[in-house]
Amino acid sequence: MSASATTTDPAVELSGLRVAFGKTQVVDGVDLRVERGQALALLGESGSGKSVTLRAILRLFSEGRSRIEGRIFAAGRDVQALDKRALADFRGGAVSMIFQEPLLAFDPVYTVGRQITESIRRHERSVTQAEARRRALALFERVRIPSPERRLDNYPHEMSGGMRQRAMIALALACRPQVLLADEPTTALDATVQIQVLLLLRELQRDLGLSIVIVTHDLGAAVEAADRIAVMYAGKIVENGTAHQVVLDPHHPYTIGLLRSRAEGALAKGARLETIPGSPPDLANRPPGCPFAPRCFLAEERCRREMPPVSEIAPGHRVACWRTDAAAAAYRSGSMPGRVPEPA
Repeated sequence: MSASATTTDPAVELSGLRVAFGKTQVVDGVDLRVERGQALALLGESGSGKSVTLRAILRLFSEGRSRIEGRIFAAGRDVQALDKRALADFRGGAVSMIFQEPLLAFDPVYTVGRQITESIRRHERSVTQAEARRRALALFERVRIPSPERRLDNYPHEMSGGMRQRAMIALALACRPQVLLADEPTTALDATVQIQVLLLLRELQRDLGLSIVIVTHDLGAAVEAADRIAVMYAGKIVENGTAHQVVLDPHHPYTIGLLRSRAEGALAKGARLETIPGSPPDLANRPPGCPFAPRCFLAEERCRREMPPVSEIAPGHRVACWRTDAAAAAYRSGSMPGRVPEPA
């Protein structure tokens, strides 16, 4: 923790975050706050900017090919102000990441155990090889990898998908980070293993006091893994609240569309399962006004012309929509047509 940071500071705070690749603005003015010991899920369709937001926290993009603006505060550090050496210590030390496909994240020519021990010794130079291996073994036991002593000497391809993901979590925890970032950590796993991994992340959050930011397109995973949910669309946060607020009292038409596109989102037995019409916008050619307007059943002319402000509809529950009341009422009544409105 930096000298100026205090225990009351958030674990992660993004203010006006913008990330562009060339002329394409992929993340556009994101504000997020994750308290210490809290888990936040970034929820949305593919291409909404979730993973880019996550990677921006670690500044994982080539500086010559990307542009990051805004304030990034994580684990007591101003990430934008870190030089190369401090950034290398920050990555994997104060803040660590679980990648979507661990088979690609691990080096295939070294054993998993060696990669974990080298990570420990890279960040803690006084630790001996034997002590680093003992810590790696303890981590394998913690994440419930069977036969952990033997599995330390496995190469990545010798492990199943679920076991590799647990090994990836062990690697992420190797240097005792304050913040854990997880990018679609259950996508490549079958349903049973997905639940096991999500429950493991929850357990680690509780037992180790971790702050977690998890990226997902699965609403069920978001509810299972997070205290708060931030719904992202076209590079913007459109709804942000506790998991209870977002799932039980949604006020943005996009959030409602995500809820109703799941079997569990049907309002009553036998209710029709809806889909969200249309497709996400081309970020290189953003439409004026609200980016969701072309797909929204409630859109009116103002929605197509002007970007809606962020309003707080309840303590800690914020929505960027001109028609929050109409959206909430339509969801409660079940009177939401699944169609794209004709332009006025």
